[in-house]
Order: sequence, then C-alpha cells, then structure tokens
Amino acid sequence: MKHWMFRCKDVSQRISESFDRKLPFHHRMMIRLHLMMCRFCSRFQEQLVMLRTLSQITELPGEGQNQAFALPAQARMRIKDALKSSLQ
Repeated sequence: MKHWMFRCKDVSQRISESFDRKLPFHHRMMIRLHLMMCRFCSRFQEQLVMLRTLSQITELPGEGQNQAFALPAQARMRIKDALKSSLQ
C-alpha cells in the first residue's frame, strides 16, 4: 500500500539526493511537510547542510590568520602518539 507521506527513511534519502540534483516539485513539497512534523529529519537536514558547508571550506587557519581553531603543538603530538600506539 502506498503512503501519501514519506517515511523518515525516504525523507533522509531524498534530502541527501537533493544535494546532488533538483528533486521534482511534489517530492520537495512532501519533504517540507514531513520536516514540519518530524524534528529528527529536520535535525538530519541541518546536519547535512552544516557538513556540506564545512566540507567546502578550502582554507584552514594558518600563519597570520585566526588561530582559534589551530591545535597547540603539544596537543598535536599527543594525538599523533595515540594514533601510532593504537596502530601497533
């Protein structure tokens, strides 16, 4: 039996597809309707948007730029040592 409304599984798949191509109008409207009622799918969409935005950042903070996101050298060394020991 066909449902008149998408399930969460369908919505999450279509939200992902919408980043790659334009969806048909009726799919977009059904997604919007679902998102108004489902906070979990709304969060999923927000997270995908955030991931897409972060993945498009091409320049990381470097010399002479805002160092707020840069790790101190000591923290980098601890992470590097922990990764080496976990691989052995």
